[in-house]
Amino acid sequence: MKGMGMMPPRQSKPMSEINVVPYIDVMLVLLVIFMVTAPMLTQGVKVDLPETTSEPIQSDKNVESIVVSVDSNGAYFMEIGDESSQPMALESVRDRVSKILAQRSDREVLVRGDENVGYGTVVRLMAQLQAAGASNVGLITEAPAGNE
Repeated sequence: MKGMGMMPPRQSKPMSEINVVPYIDVMLVLLVIFMVTAPMLTQGVKVDLPETTSEPIQSDKNVESIVVSVDSNGAYFMEIGDESSQPMALESVRDRVSKILAQRSDREVLVRGDENVGYGTVVRLMAQLQAAGASNVGLITEAPAGNE
């Protein structure tokens, strides 16, 4: 009886597969971290919007809006997409909006005015936006707390 009870040792080949389970775990943790932190990354100017009931503006999702904000001190800020600016003069706002609309005239222009700012400040801003070539200017408001 040849080799009874004695098996020759097997030659094991090196494993050529990568264990991806730890990488999947790391990717899921990163996904959760980014999902939690992404809403906190929004930047903007602190503005107390007037509360009123109004119909939402129908906007084209492919076109970024130009948002001009007026804070309670009457300072002007521009927001284009995710980019926010420093306080600027009214003439600078007009010049910058004019240059942007000259390149792409289909952008919508929205005004976010603090409820404590004077009416004349917002009207002067809207007049300058119209002079810059904005044919339609929308006003951003917040829904009252009871109407959700």
